[in-house]
Amino acid sequence: MDFSVRIPFVELLGFKLLRMDSGEAEIAFHPSGDHLNSFDVVHGGASMTLLDVVMAHAARSVQQDQGAITIEMKTSFMRAAKGPLLASGRILHRTATLVFTEGSISDATGKLCAHATGTFKLVPRLPTGPGSTQPLNRISTD
Repeated sequence: MDFSVRIPFVELLGFKLLRMDSGEAEIAFHPSGDHLNSFDVVHGGASMTLLDVVMAHAARSVQQDQGAITIEMKTSFMRAAKGPLLASGRILHRTATLVFTEGSISDATGKLCAHATGTFKLVPRLPTGPGSTQPLNRISTD
């Protein structure tokens, strides 16, 4: 399944969107040597990005014409993440403009490596591409 929006950093990491519907999302990540820390396990920043992206996609899954901006995120690491990883995200609660989510990362044996909660603000997606009156997909950060 293709990501519905282009996220260059996600492309660089090589995330693969497996599912995005009904308030849930799943993303596969096959880390390479470039994604490891000095202990030869997945860097915490890569894991946090994976959690952020899977929770944002869960948040967007019920209204895909909206963008989701991270407002806050709390992450707990349970064990070192190695090898192929699967991230799962789901909506816990949704208001008109905010979505409260949780996400987890499991290794190939199904062991939980990390868990996060996150709050996302829903924003309208701006038109992009040829013929658009707004060539950049920018939003106000104020």
